[in-house]
Amino acid sequence: QEQLLESGGGLVQAGGSLRLSCAASRSIFSINRMGWYRQAPGKQRELVAIITSGDTTDYADSVKGRFTISRDNAKNSVYLQMNSLKPEDTAVYYCHALTIMNLYWGRGTQVTVYS
Repeated sequence: QEQLLESGGGLVQAGGSLRLSCAASRSIFSINRMGWYRQAPGKQRELVAIITSGDTTDYADSVKGRFTISRDNAKNSVYLQMNSLKPEDTAVYYCHALTIMNLYWGRGTQVTVYS
């Protein structure tokens, strides 16, 4: 069941940019909040950015000013534009979507930033 389909991960040089995309299945409706988490080796999974149904956004302090989250309600999708990437941004990034009754997770996509 590919309820959240992620794309856009990959390898990028430090200082460069990358855009992650996540599309929720049409079987998932009434999504009121979507976001991104990440997990680096040896570290706990952490919140990167979230966006609510009212388009209110919130970011981890480590990515403020560099990352931008947005959503397209017509496509049931969420995006993460990542600029000025640093090696410490290297991690597996996970998409999530929240409805009134359920929380959905993507399988994760690898982002690697090299110097």
